[in-house]
Amino acid sequence: MKKARILITCPKGISPYLKEEILRLEFPVKSDSVSWVETEGLMEDAMRLNLFLRTGHRVLYHIRDFNASDPEELYAEVKKIQWENYLHEDGYVCVTSSVKNSTISDTRYPNLKCKDAIVDRMSEQFGRRPDSGPLRDRAVIHLYWEDKDCSIYIDTSGEPLSKRRYRKIPFRAPMQETLAAAVIMATGWSGEGNFINPMCGSGTLAIEASLIALNRPPGLLRDNFGFMHIKGFKEESWERLRENAKSSIKKRLDFRIIASDVSSKAIEAAKNNAETAGVAHLIEFHICDFREAPVPEGGGIVMLNPEYGERMGEEKALEDTYEGIGDFFKQKCKGYTGCIFTGNLDLAKKVGLKAKRRIQFFNGSIECRLLEYELYEGSRKP
Repeated sequence: MKKARILITCPKGISPYLKEEILRLEFPVKSDSVSWVETEGLMEDAMRLNLFLRTGHRVLYHIRDFNASDPEELYAEVKKIQWENYLHEDGYVCVTSSVKNSTISDTRYPNLKCKDAIVDRMSEQFGRRPDSGPLRDRAVIHLYWEDKDCSIYIDTSGEPLSKRRYRKIPFRAPMQETLAAAVIMATGWSGEGNFINPMCGSGTLAIEASLIALNRPPGLLRDNFGFMHIKGFKEESWERLRENAKSSIKKRLDFRIIASDVSSKAIEAAKNNAETAGVAHLIEFHICDFREAPVPEGGGIVMLNPEYGERMGEEKALEDTYEGIGDFFKQKCKGYTGCIFTGNLDLAKKVGLKAKRRIQFFNGSIECRLLEYELYEGSRKP
């Protein structure tokens, strides 16, 4: 396939970290917004992006732009595309879309018209049509349609890259893997100094920190991507890419990654998830209140993701927790950078420390902040 635009989507507000990753991989950044970054490359480059990116969700390889005023025009234009060059006649295709068009009241309808155009063309070419449905585990085609402007992409990721496949036991409402990676990147921590994660829940932050510290690409955890089901996929190129990535993985760490939680069920979930991710041997797990979490000498990052108090009556009950975090930082974490990720800035005031930085993120629809504190002697407000 020829060189094309490659659009990489991400959760809202994470694009600066995605951009940083793309540039580090030596791809150009052509444009970006709050929820995507555009680069360019070959299908082999899309494979590499899928393997290495920690903060991206979907790697979309551009096929064609056109104008369509209504679903019938959409069908006609999509049918013109030479799908026989991209899809297997005996395969399976899923169509996803992002649609803002006044003629559309049900956003599933453009997916249906797009799918019909694809399989009708394939049927005319081969006398048979590929299966289709909602599963993203094989070939996935993405339609972007706003007013009259349409773009068609191959979703080379298939399932979102946030699905690392290691979180077998989620435990409550876990932080999404891509968000966790971006939050860690925002602190500047890349594997120098300890990483302490009290209130670890299902272990996502500690696991993502381990993968970053090892220089282990998150795509190595998956065995299925959308590009594998597109015509022209070269398995030997993919295996070579994987082997080269494996050769750069560190064998050991010179610091400690510690995850703790007061819940034994949380620690059991975190251990199982870390085992699946292949990093359980790198993380020290402790069942204890966050105030009792081990904080070794040497400095580094202490990161907590406390509850936000989203339901009625919860906020008052959490005030003591946030005050306790401030005391924990002051009494046990001197020489560290303290970080709190929260969606409740009123509760954050109870910490009683002045944040050096306040970085905006979104956890789903909740506007959050990563609050960063330099923990020196006497930094607590009187």
